Amino acid sequence: MNARRRTVLAAGAAGAAALATGCGSSGGDGGGGDASSTPTASDGATDGASPGASGGAELARTADIPVGGGTVFTEQKVVVTQPEEGDFKAFSAVCTHASCLVSTVSDGTIDCPCHGSKYSITDAAVEAGPATRPLPAERITVSGGVIRLG
Repeated sequence: MNARRRTVLAAGAAGAAALATGCGSSGGDGGGGDASSTPTASDGATDGASPGASGGAELARTADIPVGGGTVFTEQKVVVTQPEEGDFKAFSAVCTHASCLVSTVSDGTIDCPCHGSKYSITDAAVEAGPATRPLPAERITVSGGVIRLG
């Protein structure tokens, strides 16, 4: 019976470690610049980007993402922003503080409803805590007025 308890506890600890690893930022502890420098086709992607570059799932039409704002795609756990006309960015929608999904984009920030963390729509840097790490960048392609994941 004692051996079984150790097995359950070890499995639980491994699961908790995997959960903690999977819920964190893709960068290290303080990677403030990681969100904007990680591979993302959104940096500089325009309607002239290579068509069908990755064939990912269509998220939205470019016209659906407001300039100076963004849209949260809860099913895909991605938020797409357009800080300036024609400049599209994508980030994970999973808050780096407590793994809640961000819910809104307003006044230049991506907002988490759980504890009030706010991230910049430009580079996902933390604008207000308790989060201390930026949202990880996600790869998107923009072609023919369509934004695709991947």
